[in-house]
Amino acid sequence: MWDFTIRGVDVYHILNWFFIYSFLGWVWETGYVSAKHGKFVNRGFVSGPFCTIYGFGALSVYLILKPVSDNLFLLYVGGVIVATTLEYVTAVLMESIFHTSWWDYSDQKFNFQGRICLWVSLGWGVFAVALFRIIHPVVESIVGLYPVIAGKIAVTAIGIYWLVDFCFSAVAASKLHARIPVWEKSLDEMQNEIIMKIREKMGIAEMVRDLSLDSLKERLEDLEFLKEIDKRRSSVTEEFAAEIQKRKEAMASRLGRNAHRFVKSYPHLNRGYRIRKERHLKNRKNKKN
Repeated sequence: MWDFTIRGVDVYHILNWFFIYSFLGWVWETGYVSAKHGKFVNRGFVSGPFCTIYGFGALSVYLILKPVSDNLFLLYVGGVIVATTLEYVTAVLMESIFHTSWWDYSDQKFNFQGRICLWVSLGWGVFAVALFRIIHPVVESIVGLYPVIAGKIAVTAIGIYWLVDFCFSAVAASKLHARIPVWEKSLDEMQNEIIMKIREKMGIAEMVRDLSLDSLKERLEDLEFLKEIDKRRSSVTEEFAAEIQKRKEAMASRLGRNAHRFVKSYPHLNRGYRIRKERHLKNRKNKKN
């Protein structure tokens, strides 16, 4: 088994590289998202320190583009195509299997179905070049630091741990799929309550309540006054989103640690459910017409 090769690379090295890249991907994703949100966010489908899509992605890019690795232009273009295709297919599969979305580019310009985005795809090309020129030589040298027998034992042990972790995570994701419609209904009912509570804090009504029409017109021409209103509006939007997320996490925690981690780490999980609900309503409407 260990000597079986794919594009001239044996299974031993492929498995070692897979787990190293998965770990490095987890460090990158977790570090970036944690820094962005100012708190620790454990990214990745499994609960352990592995971001599996990075492992598959790095290996796919390496094995597919290895024949053109000497051509910088083809390497870049190939990286854009291969990584973007993998990202899109993975998004579709995970949405189809779990009815949840694990990333969403809908708020980015030049995105396609929220699953892929031009700017991210261009970044994948840079990653492909860096992979061959910088990252992979380092990963190869790491694998060369320990004896083959130690590598086989480590990969076997880590592989078993990863597989068990993956199965538990898949079960948790399936439970989420069943619960999200219930949560959506509960959150819809909560929204009015949350909006009323936050609106009281905002206090814009108090800012304009005692002003005459002429005074109000003057105030609306006052740049500082408009800035204050915009500041409070932004604050309300952020507070509303934070409150909704907090309630989602509270509901998810009842399903277990993994479900809670998913909702905490991936705020757009319910997008897959909403897409299917909208399609269902649209199909029903078309049938009636």
